[in-house]
Amino acid sequence: VPEYSVSLDEEGIGKTAFELIFAFDEVICLGHKENVTVAQVKQYCEMESHEEKLHKLVLQSKINETKDVMKRKASEIEKSKIDKNRGDKGGFMSMGSGRIETSLSEISIPSSGSGFGSGSGFGGLINEVDSFPTKSKGRQPSSATAPPKGSGMQLGKSQKTNQFLESLKAEGELIVEDAKPKAGQAKAATALLTDPITLTAEEKLNVTLKRDGGMSNFDVQGTLSLQILNQEDGLIQVQIETGGNPGILFKTHPNMNKELFSNENILGLKDPNRPFPTGPAGDAAGVGLLKWRMQSADESMVPLSINCWPSVSGNETYVSIEYEASAMFDLQNVVISIPLPALREAPSIRQIDGEWRFDSRNSILEWSIVLIDNSNRSGSMEFVVPPADSSVFFPISVRFTATSTYSDLKVVNIIPLRGGAPPKFSQRTNLVTENYQVM
Repeated sequence: VPEYSVSLDEEGIGKTAFELIFAFDEVICLGHKENVTVAQVKQYCEMESHEEKLHKLVLQSKINETKDVMKRKASEIEKSKIDKNRGDKGGFMSMGSGRIETSLSEISIPSSGSGFGSGSGFGGLINEVDSFPTKSKGRQPSSATAPPKGSGMQLGKSQKTNQFLESLKAEGELIVEDAKPKAGQAKAATALLTDPITLTAEEKLNVTLKRDGGMSNFDVQGTLSLQILNQEDGLIQVQIETGGNPGILFKTHPNMNKELFSNENILGLKDPNRPFPTGPAGDAAGVGLLKWRMQSADESMVPLSINCWPSVSGNETYVSIEYEASAMFDLQNVVISIPLPALREAPSIRQIDGEWRFDSRNSILEWSIVLIDNSNRSGSMEFVVPPADSSVFFPISVRFTATSTYSDLKVVNIIPLRGGAPPKFSQRTNLVTENYQVM
């Protein structure tokens, strides 16, 4: 059992239930032999027998053969499309459309004649096929359809090619087509951008707390970035308002009009005739408009404080750890990572507010709370490990997110420089931990 399960408690056995069942099944099957070893059980469980190795070699050979056929067919398709383009310019057709339409359908995917391990083998073959559309020099596998009467030749995807790709998608495979996106597809390619203009205010938090109380570092760095989808919306100015925190220092981008921002809290370019960068050609993170920074020695500014109390009693170390959150923010996806001494089994959790997970590889106990709000501003956890020095449990790392910021920066208006109605915009606000530790 220890070969498959890290811990011998109920949770550890439950996580490896299937592996243990199969291992015991092999032990029973090999029961007529003497001296059944763990290596033999693993050999049968992992399907590393001679027949399986032979099957994999045969399957890999067929996969390589299929890939070679695909490469040849892809080069034929590209050559056919070049010839047809020349034919359009010269007024003649050099090749019939039927051959191109059936070129992909002629590719046969060999399957193993043996049922031994065929399920996993075929999945691997589909994964190899999956990479085919991405190797066609940035174009989708396409073919020419028969030209309609009274019109010129038209190029488009063949129906059989679509059926081939759709069959792969139906199997759950992800098909990546490196086609040049159309105007309508460009918006969909931008992750979660549905409004013409999106402004993102993000603050990164760097905090170092002392294990005996107090704070040695508190630093907040924020940015306001702008993303514009359509070029016609590039000539704008952004009006903002802040929470009036005197500890925050704002700096505009060098290309911004500093006087306009100082006097009216409006972010605009020095050259009003110059539009902001737009579309996918711009930076994926958007165009930076404003930066700010805040440093403080006031402990009340810390959103989450951690107290850890290890104590040795006999042959065990009792560790009590608690958190206390400020009312300033509602914290989401909180994870408190406590380093542990090298353990063969997971620590014994006596009490916890939230969930826990033991990373046996790195010997780290992760205490997670999905949401900290007014209902649970404080919480605790207690666990037991073998005797260890108190310094082993530090540094404690913390990560979380919040939808509010220290600057409380808000976008109140988008001013179009060409007149007309203000374009629709959305605003995102995010506070994240970059380096948050208890030393």
